[in-house]
Amino acid sequence: MQNTSPHYLQLPPEGELPPLEDKPPFKAILIVDDETSEMWQWEVSRWLVEKGCRYLMAWGSACEAWKESVEDACLEAFNYEDVPEDKLVITSFHDDEELSDVFWFSKHRAHHPAHDLKPVWLLHVAAQATQARQDALLAEYEDA
Repeated sequence: MQNTSPHYLQLPPEGELPPLEDKPPFKAILIVDDETSEMWQWEVSRWLVEKGCRYLMAWGSACEAWKESVEDACLEAFNYEDVPEDKLVITSFHDDEELSDVFWFSKHRAHHPAHDLKPVWLLHVAAQATQARQDALLAEYEDA
């Protein structure tokens, strides 16, 4: 089990994506509370691959589409050729599970064959996100 505290980042739908410079390969849980355009979804998917996401768990609105767009963005980054194992993005979607189950899966089962993914990002796609919601998500992850 990894004892890594998660990082939280709100991504307002259709908003600018923040820099994540000099981040090692990381694991991300994409919590999608609000719908987005397909173009912005693709922009986020490419951003995740470029910034070093190597394991993505999507939960919430259109989570299967998010999983597929991140897989496609990874393939696109390698011109639809074989993706090197250390650049591979493993994806899953969890449309019929509780978020607490996804957090448990992230902590206890989500492993990458080429990386020990210590950084964990809770990426919250939401137009409005309160400090209370952020605190609740972080606490729920810690308890998983």
